[in-house]
Amino acid sequence: SPTGSATRRGVRLILASMNPVARFPAAPLLALAPHSAPAGDAVPPADARAVRATIEAQLEAFRRDDAARAFALATPGIRATFGDARTFLHMVRQSYAVVYRPSSVSFEAPLIIAGELVQPVRLTDAAGRIWLALYPMQRQSDGRWLTNGCELKPLRGTQT
Repeated sequence: SPTGSATRRGVRLILASMNPVARFPAAPLLALAPHSAPAGDAVPPADARAVRATIEAQLEAFRRDDAARAFALATPGIRATFGDARTFLHMVRQSYAVVYRPSSVSFEAPLIIAGELVQPVRLTDAAGRIWLALYPMQRQSDGRWLTNGCELKPLRGTQT
């Protein structure tokens, strides 16, 4: 669709311009940006629903300051990087305020980038600034989808 194509182009441009400091450590999307899938490589609807449910559950856990739940929804690699739930929540609270307490959340269509499912999510912060969060997702051996980081890029404008 034209909208999906525009989203994919926009994600590639954002990825190409992002500062690697604005990422969780396990999200190497910058190097993968030129390899995003063509429109025909759609994410199966069941996977799209499961990915969205995982991210929604993690955002809700942040909202409730439920460090254990938010941490459990991250991949083993992310958990190993931060060591414990309290450290993970503190990092999100300090460095990812819009993820920690978004005032609005809007999911875009998920993408496949170099074989990795990536979920773009538009978030609005408390000041009304709009951000694009890119969540690389990882399916676990038990079939669950977990977040494997989050790359943030501020978008122009504010929400009205």
